[in-house]
Amino acid sequence: MGDLGKALMLFGGILLVAGLALVLLGRTHLPLGRLPGDIVHRGKHPTVYFPLATSILLSVVLSVLLYVVGRLHR
Repeated sequence: MGDLGKALMLFGGILLVAGLALVLLGRTHLPLGRLPGDIVHRGKHPTVYFPLATSILLSVVLSVLLYVVGRLHR
């Protein structure tokens, strides 16, 4: 049970850091979510939003970050 508790605390810490990063990024007025490749369709009633370019950009940044962390951990 001790390993599960440690894993849950680690996961909670990661969520806390991710939440703080999102709050701070929201205050910097970066155009995440409004990049040229993001798809927005505004109909009469529903609005469909798919942040394609933002998803790709975040995926690349997180992949590079996790690669660097993995290389430093060895």
